[in-house]
Amino acid sequence: MIAGLLERNPRIAHWIWGFKPPEHGTVILVHRRVYIVPARLGLLFGATLVILLIGSINYALALGFALTFFLAGLGLAGMVHTARNLARIGVSTGRAEPVFVGESAQFRLYLDGRARYDRPAILARHVASGSQFVVDIAAHGISEVVLAVPAQRRGWLPLGRVLLETRFPLSMFRAWSYVEPDARCLVYPKPERSPLPRPSAEAAAGALRSQSSGNDDFSGLRTYQLSDSPRHVAWKAVARTDDMLTKQFTGEAAAELWLDWRLLPASLGLEQRLSRLAGWVLAAERNGAYYGLRLPGVEIVPARGESHAATCLQALALYQPS
Repeated sequence: MIAGLLERNPRIAHWIWGFKPPEHGTVILVHRRVYIVPARLGLLFGATLVILLIGSINYALALGFALTFFLAGLGLAGMVHTARNLARIGVSTGRAEPVFVGESAQFRLYLDGRARYDRPAILARHVASGSQFVVDIAAHGISEVVLAVPAQRRGWLPLGRVLLETRFPLSMFRAWSYVEPDARCLVYPKPERSPLPRPSAEAAAGALRSQSSGNDDFSGLRTYQLSDSPRHVAWKAVARTDDMLTKQFTGEAAAELWLDWRLLPASLGLEQRLSRLAGWVLAAERNGAYYGLRLPGVEIVPARGESHAATCLQALALYQPS
């Protein structure tokens, strides 16, 4: 009930939690943002103290009073240390590497103890997915937390709200705080395995002309394409693996390959089209081809390399139909 009320009234939630997301830079958990309540063991401990106090009053036991107040003081000291274990921690984020739909984004949080004492047993949990990680922070040290968040849709995936919690040292009290750093991960469309489109007639002809005078040194094998000459097929490798492979040479000029939105069947939906194009980008990069990408309103000139593949995949991840 309370959680639903906070979701419907974000201003109230921001006032209660003490921040307004997303939070930029290093987030410091000031004392106002650290909340503490008795855990189940703490409630049992409190009930035990009440029973001891009542028995000491009824029977006028001086040692009973001493034991009761000693245990009460021990509990209060534990409560102070539990809140102290979490307060004043600095939280910052690292870069999250892009992933594909269906994988888990690896968000990295860095917890800075900012104190002369150790901070054991700090739990970090991603509220939406439940992914969690427990670390110990050394004195004046920084610990890394990695939270695996499922990537279910392409585009930018924000980290969202993260819970930091501790029950150290007596496990009788639970101290926690929320943070929501300004961190996000790029999610590419899920690649679909399908044959690459054929190069254009002009590009294929140019590649064949260059091959006649450029076959200097053998450099490796790549997946067979329909435009490849039968003379360059690695028939021995085909006999061993049953996969059609083509020989590549250092002097060979690759044909320009356009991965064009218009080459896709009209029956495919938007996400299916983007998934097939993502699969083509990965296949073209593996084959060492010079490839470009054409989307409605977007054109990326042919090139190759990891940065070019990342540019094409980012265009697919962020594409929005006009």
